[in-house]
Amino acid sequence: MDLNWSADQEALRLELRGWLEHNLADWRAEIGTELSGDTREGFEQQLLWERRLHGAGWSAVSWPSAYGGRDGTLWDWLIFEEEYWRAGAPQRVTQNGIQILAPSVFEHGTEAQKGLLLPGIATAEDLWCQGWSEPNAGSDLAGVSSRARRVEGGWVLDGQKTWTTRGAFCTHLFGLFRSDPDSERHRGLTYLLVPLDLDGITVRGFGRLDGDEGFAEVFFTEAFLPDDAVGASVVLGEVGQGWRVAVSAASTERGLLRSPGRYQATVAGLLELCSQRGADPALRRRIAAAWMRADAYRLQTLQTVTALLDGRDIGSEASLTKIWWSELDIELHEIALDLLGPDAELEGPWSKGHQFALAGPIYAGTNEVQRNIVAERVLGLPR
Repeated sequence: MDLNWSADQEALRLELRGWLEHNLADWRAEIGTELSGDTREGFEQQLLWERRLHGAGWSAVSWPSAYGGRDGTLWDWLIFEEEYWRAGAPQRVTQNGIQILAPSVFEHGTEAQKGLLLPGIATAEDLWCQGWSEPNAGSDLAGVSSRARRVEGGWVLDGQKTWTTRGAFCTHLFGLFRSDPDSERHRGLTYLLVPLDLDGITVRGFGRLDGDEGFAEVFFTEAFLPDDAVGASVVLGEVGQGWRVAVSAASTERGLLRSPGRYQATVAGLLELCSQRGADPALRRRIAAAWMRADAYRLQTLQTVTALLDGRDIGSEASLTKIWWSELDIELHEIALDLLGPDAELEGPWSKGHQFALAGPIYAGTNEVQRNIVAERVLGLPR
């Protein structure tokens, strides 16, 4: 693994850095007060930002240009992420489409699906949410019970999805449905692509403890999903083989959803906060240890990207990565709150970031489940 960036990659970095500096200032002047993307108003603000990114070729740097990308590589994506977070740009409200659905479309989709779905994701015209969790199947994805019944010309959907991130603001949903009523666990599932404006679909947003309308429940009541509802087949992969698609999507979500640039930027913020507030030796040691953990995560991600580009499937090893970044996020924000002391509740970004970090060991598969996966499938320990 070569830890040095090429001249072309460094040129890309400098180009992006200049673009971000100018365009972030311009966008923020345009919108006024910047709001969270988990609010309806903030989501609309950030769609304006997403369309700026796409217009300059930055929304999906590693995709082929035919689909709205920049013909880059995963190395270019890492550079983008480093500079994006260093600049303090907003969290991507299109990440479910770009970082979870799109890799599955590239791997399992037909050429027609790629040509029709990917450009809409890149332009932020089609906004996708993830329909996996259900009231009785949160961490246990194989326990989904929402049903898809095959009929002439399409599917009839019944059931409920919950904890659907930004679902109240999105136009489409991708998710798992049980297409074989006699099946159990991971068998008999089909991965479907669903417009949310169909008759029989009700989307109900609900607020989080921080007041943001960041989640939605989605109800399906005899909702007819035409075979061509997204312009191509609504089935991603094969009928009854949805678990295979979900596993590859989960591997991407756990392994590359959170880039090292995010944590490097958080550590930089911690160092600045420490210089402003001061810290006792014990807290300084925690900061130093956190810096090393963040850098170790950067190196591990470089190793992961090297393996992917060499054609290796990281598979269950992604669970190790998910445990690492989710627990690191909590540690970084707990250090910040300790640095702030009694002022922590008055410092919005750090306090809000801590609230979000606490959800990390739960979403994308709880860390308890991830430890079981690592024990059984990576280390080969008995069940």
